[in-house]
Amino acid sequence: MKYSFLLFLAFSINSFAQSSYLLTADKVFDGVEMHTSWGVLVEGSKITAVGPIADLNIPAGVTKINYPNSTIAPGFIEGHSHMFLYPYNITDWDTQVLKESDSYRTIRATVHAKNTLLAGFTTARDLGTEGAGYSDVALKKAINENIIIGPRLLVAGRAIVATGSYGPKGYDDDQKIMLGAESADGNDLIRVVRDQIGKGADLIKIYADYRWGLKGDDQPSFTLEELKMINEVARSSGRGFVVHSKSKEGMRRAILAGTETIEHGDYLDKEIADLMKSHGVTFIPTLAAVEKITEYRGWKKGTVAAPLNITNKHNSFKIAMDAGVTIGMGGDVGVFTHGQNALEMELMVEYGMKPLDVLRAATSVNAKAFHMDNELGYLKPGYLGDIIIMNGDPLKDIKVTSDILFVMKGGMVYRQEKF
Repeated sequence: MKYSFLLFLAFSINSFAQSSYLLTADKVFDGVEMHTSWGVLVEGSKITAVGPIADLNIPAGVTKINYPNSTIAPGFIEGHSHMFLYPYNITDWDTQVLKESDSYRTIRATVHAKNTLLAGFTTARDLGTEGAGYSDVALKKAINENIIIGPRLLVAGRAIVATGSYGPKGYDDDQKIMLGAESADGNDLIRVVRDQIGKGADLIKIYADYRWGLKGDDQPSFTLEELKMINEVARSSGRGFVVHSKSKEGMRRAILAGTETIEHGDYLDKEIADLMKSHGVTFIPTLAAVEKITEYRGWKKGTVAAPLNITNKHNSFKIAMDAGVTIGMGGDVGVFTHGQNALEMELMVEYGMKPLDVLRAATSVNAKAFHMDNELGYLKPGYLGDIIIMNGDPLKDIKVTSDILFVMKGGMVYRQEKF
């Protein structure tokens, strides 16, 4: 009988650390290619050897981990998450932002972080607290200090929007309504970017467009010069900036300004795809969020024809693939349930990407895009011991990415299924 043995206790996470492990499985994905008859040695927090089992110098007293019919891989990297949100079919976005206290939302976020890690995502970008201030900075600190368990976080804090563009909207103007992000314009962007950095943001998240057109359509919200200003200030601190953008013009301006990633990209076309490729911009498509929001609005996938927003996603994703754009993995989780992050990987395959490329997107591609490829995203000697084991072969069935047997982060085991 299979049961879940989760290796964590609130008062003593470190008590479960082991000095060395030998991990073996039918298949080993190293971040680039799939191998058979390989093993991975971990000592302390880092990988010390990877390769054919017969070639490994296995130390005495090593803890051996093996599951039949399984696949070892680097810990997955979630490219787009919101730890302080949860599915809108449970509680709508306005209510979460306006009526739930930061302390309540932080308590929820600790559970979201735990579920993310136990699902095999050992690293995640959190791209805005949506009204919870810099609570993500505190969440990251609590994880790093082993107060709670969760993925290694890169946090954006409040995110930045143009004045008048963001929500919540539609309330009496006599009231002061808290926004889901921080508004700034013109030269004031310099101060706001520096202030966000000072408050602990690892990166700067910008909304280059939003639903503020005459008909509620997505239109650019910052000028090219404003975006260049943001990029210059962020880069001066050693940070990059990442951009929410759906419109063609919003994406064009963001790419020319120096964004590192484009989030969503619903109306991406061949011209924009070629521009992204030439500037080395990584595309984070967030397929799962669009599908889930559409389902919340009544769409029954598989029984009702796909509406325009879904066909747009299919088209933009295919255009990006055909153009050779670097595609990372990020689902905008929070819109849907934390811990179900691998849904994005399933949809990437459904939308036409090869399973091997999806595994790369969730590991080595994201690691490079987020400037972490010198320590994460690969199974290599000297890299951090972020390792997962899946129940099956993801090249045959990508859904096994959501069937996780074992999770290690930094050489510490957080999940180990027993049989």
